[in-house]
Amino acid sequence: MSAAYPLRSLVLAGSLLAGLALAGCGEDQGEAVTVGLITKQEENPYWVEMREVAQETADDLDVELLTATGTSDTDVESQEAALDDMVEQGADGILIAPTDAEALSEAIGRAQDAGVRVIAVDTPTDPPELMDATFATDNERAGQLIGEYAAAKAEELGLDAQIVTLDLTPGVSTGEQRRAGFLSGFGVEEGDAAIVASVDTEGDRDNAAVAMTQVLSEHPDVNVVYTVNEPAALGALAALEEEGVDMDELVLVSVDGGCRAMREGVRPGLIDATAMQYPQNMAREGVRAVARAVRDGEEPTGYLDTGTLLVSDDPVEGVESRRVEFGVRTCWGS
Repeated sequence: MSAAYPLRSLVLAGSLLAGLALAGCGEDQGEAVTVGLITKQEENPYWVEMREVAQETADDLDVELLTATGTSDTDVESQEAALDDMVEQGADGILIAPTDAEALSEAIGRAQDAGVRVIAVDTPTDPPELMDATFATDNERAGQLIGEYAAAKAEELGLDAQIVTLDLTPGVSTGEQRRAGFLSGFGVEEGDAAIVASVDTEGDRDNAAVAMTQVLSEHPDVNVVYTVNEPAALGALAALEEEGVDMDELVLVSVDGGCRAMREGVRPGLIDATAMQYPQNMAREGVRAVARAVRDGEEPTGYLDTGTLLVSDDPVEGVESRRVEFGVRTCWGS
């Protein structure tokens, strides 16, 4: 990603994926700490996982957790109200996945002026200095991984690439960075003739299904499908199967690492590859960072890369990936 912050990487190995060891679980660990978590919505299990791990970590560290969520990935109003409310409730720090950082900048500024640390989780801001710190996936890298995979797979199948991108929504950095990474990894630029359609889906399964159906009616020869997240991938997959598309002659790639898509899409080979990300690491490290700031004076700063790995049960030469067994062991959600 292009953040001005120094990069720190969170090592993803062994027990870390199952949960970091936290000393004194459930015991009084000193000064009282209140942390807020504001997510985008709970239709996507990604955000549910983030909230649940944040609560588990807060319980382990004897931290009070305040939570709020919106109705969609574009719901700015509820996030603004939640920021103000958590400041009123005495939050020491707020973790937020901003739906629109520019629209929220005044509310974020009010929180910081009140002495509250504000940390972006999942969704980096532009400029990154709007936040005290950012804990997130390197979304451009995630997109690049699936772009490289899709290009190699399309070549392996002998496809003349006809690409559709099912994107997020304008102005949201996660979607923009993943798309840019995908195009770079695939080796095409914006406006390339190989990109036959691009549709904003808000990362919603139903929106993606409708979009995919419409695209197929206009471009029946589509053979490479990029989806910004796995709900969109599952929606696209439902439409592709409904239209009788031969999935052996199409490449479908995504980003997330949720258990449902891993079982229903990646394991049977319907989703060719996904770039796993780790909302549990964002939540865990965010709660810990606020607790350290209050109790130890170690203020959160900079950008923490919470990790991404490509998972496919049909690997291609030249693109490093893990097999689906790994994905099923380390996925999140039900």
